[in-house]
Amino acid sequence: MSCCAGGAADLARTVHACASDEELRLASRDLGDGLRQVDLAVPDMHCADCIRKVERGLAALPGVTQARVNFSTRRASVKWRGEVPPLIETLAGLGYPSHLYDAAEAASDPQLNQLIRALAVAGFSSMNIMLLSVSVWSGAEPETRQAFHWISALLALPALFYSGLVFFRSAWSALQHGRTNMDVPISIGISLAFGISVYETFQNGAHAYFDAATSLVFFLLIGRTLDHMMRERARQAVSGLVRLAPRGATVLGADGSRDYLPVAEIEPGMTLLVAAGDRVPVDGTVASGASELDCSVVSGESLPQPVEAGSALKAGMLNLTGGLVVTATARAQDSFLAEMVRLMEAAEGGKARYRRLADRASQLYSPVVHATALLTLVGWVAATGDWHRSITIAIAVLIITCPCALGLAVPIVQVMAARRLFENGVMVKDGSAMERLAEIDTVAFDKTGTLTRGKLQLIDAERIEPAHAAIAAAMAASSNHPASRAIAARFGGGDVAFERLSEIPGHGVEAALSGRTYRLGRAEWALDEPGETSGTVLSVDGRCLAAFAFTDELRPDARAAVQALRQAGLRTLILSGDRMEPAQATAAELGIDDVTAAALPADKVARVRALAAEGRKTLMVGDGLNDAPVLTAAHVSMAPASAADIGRNAADFVFLRDSLKAVPLAHRVSIEAGRLIRQNFGLAIAYNLIALPVAIAGFVTPLIAALAMSLSSILVVANALRLKVGSGKDEAEARPAVPARRPEAEARRPPVAQGQPWTA
Repeated sequence: MSCCAGGAADLARTVHACASDEELRLASRDLGDGLRQVDLAVPDMHCADCIRKVERGLAALPGVTQARVNFSTRRASVKWRGEVPPLIETLAGLGYPSHLYDAAEAASDPQLNQLIRALAVAGFSSMNIMLLSVSVWSGAEPETRQAFHWISALLALPALFYSGLVFFRSAWSALQHGRTNMDVPISIGISLAFGISVYETFQNGAHAYFDAATSLVFFLLIGRTLDHMMRERARQAVSGLVRLAPRGATVLGADGSRDYLPVAEIEPGMTLLVAAGDRVPVDGTVASGASELDCSVVSGESLPQPVEAGSALKAGMLNLTGGLVVTATARAQDSFLAEMVRLMEAAEGGKARYRRLADRASQLYSPVVHATALLTLVGWVAATGDWHRSITIAIAVLIITCPCALGLAVPIVQVMAARRLFENGVMVKDGSAMERLAEIDTVAFDKTGTLTRGKLQLIDAERIEPAHAAIAAAMAASSNHPASRAIAARFGGGDVAFERLSEIPGHGVEAALSGRTYRLGRAEWALDEPGETSGTVLSVDGRCLAAFAFTDELRPDARAAVQALRQAGLRTLILSGDRMEPAQATAAELGIDDVTAAALPADKVARVRALAAEGRKTLMVGDGLNDAPVLTAAHVSMAPASAADIGRNAADFVFLRDSLKAVPLAHRVSIEAGRLIRQNFGLAIAYNLIALPVAIAGFVTPLIAALAMSLSSILVVANALRLKVGSGKDEAEARPAVPARRPEAEARRPPVAQGQPWTA
């Protein structure tokens, strides 16, 4: 059975490897503006040098705009324009067979099974050779010693030719294509240790190093297996999200027929049946039916949420009570759940400054180590004339200088930090975002939808004439702005048929009807002569028809979050498009002194750039369509999951829960991650500064070198694990909570915010 399964896997890989240009195009995602992206599985990558070669090789192809490797998933994401570039052929030419990435195939993790089997064989061989070596060390007779050495040689063969293939294949592939990687000196060290031991056995010498060769393989496999398992632990969050997506859905035809289609074949506009107990397969809108949904994957809210006709659904939500008929609004690859998976996986792929530094160090590794070992060999031969001892010392130098710890220093911390933030409802786009977040000294908040819930309620609606209310409701139905949602919720969608309707970010909605121009939005924009009128108004040809007033409430934990940021030494301020009066009321309740109100998108960008000119590094937290420019302009940015799509795409972090404690939490974790990365660099450098001179001086055997090198890698991984400590406390803090209003704060805050401009 296993042979058949292995043959099927090989056949599948061959088929994938022969993917045509058309198959690559069909498997790719359309990112707009002629840009496409495809994900390729590259299972033979083993080190930072492999990542560098794959990314450089792909990026050099015509039309390729970006090539980024995620080492945990052994996946290369490539973006290009124009004709499909020869991606698979290029990777094959570099010595890295590849095929189209399949999440189901990746979940099976055959590499871990191979590593465990290789580790077991190496452990068995080295353990038994050690037992024989004890007898030799105890003073066995020459005949007995030689017999034990020959038995050790036989026991070493499985360790070398089965377990050692993990390193030999990678090294041989690199050499075939005129390059080196970390496995080249490892393979040379293993081979030399075994070869000199066979020579000594033929000569009936007193010393052989079969124990060193097999133990080296064993310890190296321990480090590589632990590294792989750590990355798998960090990937469990992503694989858990992938498992939330159903394999398919029941599609209702126009004639009442029902077909079960794979989720990848579902297109926007299709009508789906989501039964009780099923998960929502793609983003959509409830066409009919009523039910309660578990929305914890989207918002972190543990209580069931009621939905009815017109309610928006996100992929991954669990239908609890009643059947729903849903109209799909996005493909599976463009759904909210797929976006979260991509964000989580991108967290490790970001080229932060620390990672670039580690990549450059690893790039210099092979030539430096080979030159050092060669000079050590030449020096010892010149000094002593003892070839046997000189080769042994050179082998120890090759082994002990393996930069596994340096290669692990950055990525293992970043994946652990991304995992910890994900568990607390914060998505990270890449490692460089965490690095930039740790550098901030200023936090700027948008108000409506960020500091407040953004769920405005229209007040004094009885003052609005029914005809004006119908026009305003019809215009508001085309916008997702909090003010427009409040108007549409109060007056309904409206049934006015406009000749032209468009939304102008930062201002409002403009419509044409019977030759007249209607505007719903900022008074300064909608009215020819606003005078003292402010907030949100409905106008016709520049004349005011109705003014709207709204009320809002703070997000949960807003006060605690702002206080935590100030205690961390950060300056806090508000950048709002709202009027000064409600903006100052919110600022007073939160204890924020610096308020910029009535700001257009360009005004917010100008303020952030002015702060940068002062030498400040600003975190911008915003949610709206009009916040996208300032989210991009800031040093680093964060948006809630409820933000507009363009806002989420522009932000570096996305928090899924209502609580604003996600902001200080992400800052704290980013600082801890930076500290651990610097500690790991220090550990790796200190190890080499101490170990290399000792090895060159001849005080280290190949066996001790293997043990020391493996322990350095384990130490770096253990240091990264410290980032998990305290995550339970973070979880409790970041969960949604009902804000406890203080009586004095209630007395200070006006009960009604008179007017709500379009850029709140």
